[in-house]
Amino acid sequence: MTNILRFLTAGESHGKGLTGILEGIPAGLLLTVEDIDRELHRRQMGYGRGGRMKIEQDHAEIMSGVRWGKTIGSPISIFIENRDWKNWQEGMSSESRHEGSIPPVTRPRPGHADLSGALKYGHRDIRNILERSSARETAMRVALGAIAKKFLVEFGIIIGSFVVRIGNVKSQVSGLNSQAAELKEIFDDTEESQVRCPDKAASKKMIKLIDAAIKKGDSLGGIFEVVITGAPVGLGSHIQWDKKLDGRLAQALMGIQAIKGVEVGAGFEMASGFGSEGMDEIFYGSKQLRNNGPGFYRKTNNAGGIEGGMSNGMPIVIRAAMKPIPTLKKPLRSVDIITKKPIEAAYERSDTCAVPAAGVVGEAMAALIIADALLEKFGGDSITETKNNFNSSRK
Repeated sequence: MTNILRFLTAGESHGKGLTGILEGIPAGLLLTVEDIDRELHRRQMGYGRGGRMKIEQDHAEIMSGVRWGKTIGSPISIFIENRDWKNWQEGMSSESRHEGSIPPVTRPRPGHADLSGALKYGHRDIRNILERSSARETAMRVALGAIAKKFLVEFGIIIGSFVVRIGNVKSQVSGLNSQAAELKEIFDDTEESQVRCPDKAASKKMIKLIDAAIKKGDSLGGIFEVVITGAPVGLGSHIQWDKKLDGRLAQALMGIQAIKGVEVGAGFEMASGFGSEGMDEIFYGSKQLRNNGPGFYRKTNNAGGIEGGMSNGMPIVIRAAMKPIPTLKKPLRSVDIITKKPIEAAYERSDTCAVPAAGVVGEAMAALIIADALLEKFGGDSITETKNNFNSSRK
């Protein structure tokens, strides 16, 4: 499938910085650096983050595609400087004269891209793999997703996320069957929590669990939920596998570092019950009753806002499971890729728990997919034209 909205990122964790290109945003969208930096700041927050967050204060520089505060229809390019670059100028230099200035990494970490990447690309220094596979790259995804989020707000589409589990601690809050007003309160409570969890009691338990992991030199994973409100009926399509909205969203979230599972709506829970219990019955009523669409509404949302690969007007709800970060202060057993002798895995500065930050990355990826689907259905070359198409269809 050819995407209307396309993006690429480039850059290494300790290189000069990260670069991103976003193509397909219509002309006329009001956009400032502050819109992007706000999201970058959210990504850097969260209890359990590592020392890198004390070094980096991410700031986006818009290099192209925006003039006098508005998009002009051409590709938007963004640059984010790595402040830690000053300590790596020779170790990550592009010039051959600096080769060998730092020792090679030869001890692969279980659960990371290290060994598979080194074997695939024929590297004898794992740093050539770990620099790009690092979650540092997600800063640029958040920057580009911030632009998509700003675009979607023009159409009344809001995207938020929150943590529902860290380790064995579960939150009692879910957006699955919540109305718009309830979701706004959930999103507000989330931003007040150190672990981005709207359940205050669960938040306290999560912080204690992270403290225990820090003390042990271990790490923790968890689950976050992304909720999209205001999406119109009919985004995506049933006619081909790669046009299905749920499939596109699942791929986008699964492509985030350390994500090992994605579900839409009640997903896995629905698999254990009867069909009569899990389907969302359809009703017709006044504008006061309905969530979206021409008078049709549902009292439940087990489908997570998507049926047959298309948005059905209910809030779109997606959950993603993040494994514990594989870089541990108490390293696991491994094998040196050069000597083939047993050895402890290498340690790189890392987080203890990054689930709160992963939710912000999940928002960004979901925004890029929803914006692409919206442009696919209503797209024009300018914001005005796109809004006209959107409003005409809604009428």
